[in-house]
Amino acid sequence: MRSIPLRGFDQQMSSLVTEHMESHGTQFLRGCILSRVRRLPDGQLQVTWEDQASGKEDTGAFDTVLWAIGRVPQTRSLNLEKAGVDTNPDSQKILVDAREATSVPHIYAIGDVAEGRPELTPTAIMAGKLLAQRLFGGSSDLMDYDNVPTTVFTPLEYGCVGLSEEEAVARHGQEHVEVYHAYYKPLEFTVAERDASQCYIKMVCLREPPQLVLGLHFLGPNAGEVTQGFALGIKCRASYAQVMRTVGIHPTCSEEVVKVRISKRSGLNPTVTGC
Repeated sequence: MRSIPLRGFDQQMSSLVTEHMESHGTQFLRGCILSRVRRLPDGQLQVTWEDQASGKEDTGAFDTVLWAIGRVPQTRSLNLEKAGVDTNPDSQKILVDAREATSVPHIYAIGDVAEGRPELTPTAIMAGKLLAQRLFGGSSDLMDYDNVPTTVFTPLEYGCVGLSEEEAVARHGQEHVEVYHAYYKPLEFTVAERDASQCYIKMVCLREPPQLVLGLHFLGPNAGEVTQGFALGIKCRASYAQVMRTVGIHPTCSEEVVKVRISKRSGLNPTVTGC
């Protein structure tokens, strides 16, 4: 790992994801930069990396190497400057406004290639549909990039929608943010006696009543399915009070969200001990 796990996500949740993976045998080398890979006579791959803290090199042999190096937009070969389309010189992404228009009013850009947009396929599809409706259907509806839900499909899924705890504090101030949280044990873990120590829910809210929900973070089985349902409520500006008045479906993981009543500020133990 060159820097931190799941950069751009809530870092408490990211730490829980890596803890779960480490407890199941995944070894993370932190602060390391890969320098070269060569094939050994036995067919394995010898990987060499540098530890950024010590500056020392180390090597290891592996059956498979998966490159997860991010995305770079293929804009350099388009001669966009000839058309007057502005890009970010660092990221090479195209600069757009709220209407997805570039610096040239009749040229538009959507999806990963646009600066400041979530790199998510469903987001690009929605933005494209709304753009088509504005251009040809007389619509004025703009794409709303706030509260876009997503899920990280790690062995223990992590689903989220809205602001991370760090983003909420940076935007509103620590004194104006209330974070409700809980560790819980899914029923399917109980029967199989699986370790549920990283199954965790966090709801980030404004502190002032009725406590608008700013973000929801869910770590556990089927996190994507859980997050998709709650995303609608958060998109509709649901409050913590409304979530607490929602009846849960027993015995699901989703019902744990509507039972999260302990705040971090209280200092109380957030571990759920039973039904």
